[in-house]
Amino acid sequence: MQCEETRLNRKSLLLALKRYSTAVIDMEQTILLPSLLRDVPSEDDVDCEAAENSKDMYEYYHMLKVIRNTVESGLVPYDDGNTKTHTALYKSLEPLPETDPEAFFYFHLRGLFSVMGTLTKKSQDLTDKYLDIVGIGN
Repeated sequence: MQCEETRLNRKSLLLALKRYSTAVIDMEQTILLPSLLRDVPSEDDVDCEAAENSKDMYEYYHMLKVIRNTVESGLVPYDDGNTKTHTALYKSLEPLPETDPEAFFYFHLRGLFSVMGTLTKKSQDLTDKYLDIVGIGN
Protein backbone atom coordinates (compact mmCIF):
# COMPACT_ATOMS: atom_id res chain seq x y z
CA MET A 1 0.00 0.00 0.00
CA GLN A 2 2.85 2.39 0.82
CA CYS A 3 4.17 2.18 -2.75
CA GLU A 4 0.70 2.85 -4.13
CA GLU A 5 0.27 5.82 -1.78
CA THR A 6 3.49 7.42 -3.00
CA ARG A 7 2.28 6.99 -6.56
CA LEU A 8 -0.98 8.78 -5.81
CA ASN A 9 -1.09 12.41 -4.81
CA ARG A 10 -1.71 12.97 -1.09
CA LYS A 11 -4.91 14.85 -1.91
CA SER A 12 -6.13 12.31 -4.46
CA LEU A 13 -9.72 11.13 -4.26
CA LEU A 14 -8.54 7.63 -5.13
CA LEU A 15 -6.18 7.68 -2.15
CA ALA A 16 -8.95 8.92 0.16
CA LEU A 17 -11.20 6.07 -1.01
CA LYS A 18 -8.34 3.55 -0.66
CA ARG A 19 -7.60 4.73 2.89
CA TYR A 20 -11.26 4.37 3.81
CA SER A 21 -11.47 0.90 2.29
CA THR A 22 -8.29 -0.17 4.10
CA ALA A 23 -9.57 1.20 7.42
CA VAL A 24 -12.84 -0.74 7.04
CA ILE A 25 -11.01 -3.94 6.05
CA ASP A 26 -8.81 -3.52 9.13
CA MET A 27 -11.96 -2.94 11.19
CA GLU A 28 -13.58 -6.12 9.83
CA GLN A 29 -10.46 -8.20 10.45
CA THR A 30 -10.10 -6.87 14.00
CA ILE A 31 -13.74 -7.06 15.08
CA LEU A 32 -14.39 -10.77 15.31
CA LEU A 33 -17.58 -10.43 17.37
CA PRO A 34 -19.49 -7.41 16.07
CA SER A 35 -22.38 -8.25 18.41
CA LEU A 36 -20.24 -6.96 21.31
CA LEU A 37 -20.82 -3.50 19.86
CA ARG A 38 -24.59 -3.69 20.32
CA ASP A 39 -25.96 -1.07 22.70
CA VAL A 40 -22.52 0.56 23.03
CA PRO A 41 -23.15 4.27 22.55
CA SER A 42 -21.15 6.17 19.98
CA GLU A 43 -18.54 8.61 21.25
CA ASP A 44 -20.34 11.30 19.20
CA ASP A 45 -23.45 11.12 21.41
CA VAL A 46 -22.86 13.66 24.14
CA ASP A 47 -26.35 14.90 24.99
CA CYS A 48 -29.33 12.78 25.99
CA GLU A 49 -31.67 14.01 23.24
CA ALA A 50 -29.22 13.14 20.48
CA ALA A 51 -28.45 9.79 22.11
CA GLU A 52 -32.09 8.69 21.89
CA ASN A 53 -32.12 8.94 18.09
CA SER A 54 -28.52 7.95 17.46
CA LYS A 55 -26.88 4.75 16.31
CA ASP A 56 -25.00 2.38 18.54
CA MET A 57 -21.52 1.17 17.58
CA TYR A 58 -22.92 -1.98 15.95
CA GLU A 59 -25.07 0.11 13.60
CA TYR A 60 -22.02 2.21 12.70
CA TYR A 61 -20.05 -0.99 12.05
CA HIS A 62 -22.72 -2.21 9.66
CA MET A 63 -23.08 1.21 7.98
CA LEU A 64 -19.31 1.50 7.39
CA LYS A 65 -19.24 -1.95 5.77
CA VAL A 66 -22.22 -1.15 3.51
CA ILE A 67 -20.65 2.13 2.39
CA ARG A 68 -17.35 0.38 1.62
CA ASN A 69 -19.18 -2.21 -0.47
CA THR A 70 -20.98 0.59 -2.32
CA VAL A 71 -17.72 2.48 -2.95
CA GLU A 72 -15.97 -0.64 -4.22
CA SER A 73 -18.83 -2.01 -6.31
CA GLY A 74 -20.19 1.27 -7.64
CA LEU A 75 -23.71 -0.03 -7.09
CA VAL A 76 -25.89 2.47 -5.27
CA PRO A 77 -28.40 0.67 -3.04
CA TYR A 78 -32.12 1.14 -3.45
CA ASP A 79 -33.61 3.80 -1.13
CA ASP A 80 -34.12 2.07 2.21
CA GLY A 81 -36.86 4.25 3.65
CA ASN A 82 -34.82 7.33 4.51
CA THR A 83 -36.92 9.27 2.02
CA LYS A 84 -37.59 12.10 4.45
CA THR A 85 -33.86 12.62 5.07
CA HIS A 86 -32.99 12.34 1.37
CA THR A 87 -35.77 14.73 0.33
CA ALA A 88 -34.58 17.39 2.78
CA LEU A 89 -31.01 16.99 1.56
CA TYR A 90 -31.96 17.21 -2.12
CA LYS A 91 -34.13 20.28 -1.52
CA SER A 92 -31.19 22.04 0.11
CA LEU A 93 -29.09 21.27 -2.99
CA GLU A 94 -31.73 22.17 -5.61
CA PRO A 95 -30.38 25.61 -6.60
CA LEU A 96 -26.84 24.31 -7.03
CA PRO A 97 -27.26 22.56 -10.41
CA GLU A 98 -28.25 25.91 -11.89
CA THR A 99 -24.82 27.29 -10.95
CA ASP A 100 -21.57 26.85 -12.82
CA PRO A 101 -20.98 23.09 -13.41
CA GLU A 102 -17.32 23.42 -12.42
CA ALA A 103 -18.25 25.10 -9.12
CA PHE A 104 -20.88 22.41 -8.56
CA PHE A 105 -18.25 19.70 -9.14
CA TYR A 106 -15.79 21.26 -6.67
CA PHE A 107 -18.55 21.73 -4.09
CA HIS A 108 -19.31 18.00 -4.19
CA LEU A 109 -15.65 17.00 -4.36
CA ARG A 110 -14.88 18.95 -1.17
CA GLY A 111 -17.89 17.33 0.45
CA LEU A 112 -16.80 13.86 -0.64
CA PHE A 113 -13.29 14.40 0.76
CA SER A 114 -14.80 15.56 4.03
CA VAL A 115 -17.18 12.60 4.27
CA MET A 116 -14.50 10.06 3.37
CA GLY A 117 -12.17 11.50 6.01
CA THR A 118 -14.93 11.38 8.62
CA LEU A 119 -15.88 7.80 7.72
CA THR A 120 -12.24 6.68 7.78
CA LYS A 121 -11.78 8.21 11.24
CA LYS A 122 -15.05 6.64 12.41
CA SER A 123 -13.94 3.15 11.31
CA GLN A 124 -10.57 3.60 13.06
CA ASP A 125 -12.29 4.83 16.23
CA LEU A 126 -14.74 1.93 16.12
CA THR A 127 -11.84 -0.54 15.81
CA ASP A 128 -10.09 1.09 18.79
CA LYS A 129 -13.31 1.00 20.85
CA TYR A 130 -13.75 -2.71 20.10
CA LEU A 131 -10.17 -3.40 21.18
CA ASP A 132 -10.90 -1.56 24.44
CA ILE A 133 -14.06 -3.63 24.97
CA VAL A 134 -12.22 -6.94 24.56
CA GLY A 135 -9.30 -5.71 26.69
CA ILE A 136 -6.62 -5.48 24.00
CA GLY A 137 -6.61 -1.68 23.60
CA ASN A 138 -3.84 0.65 24.73
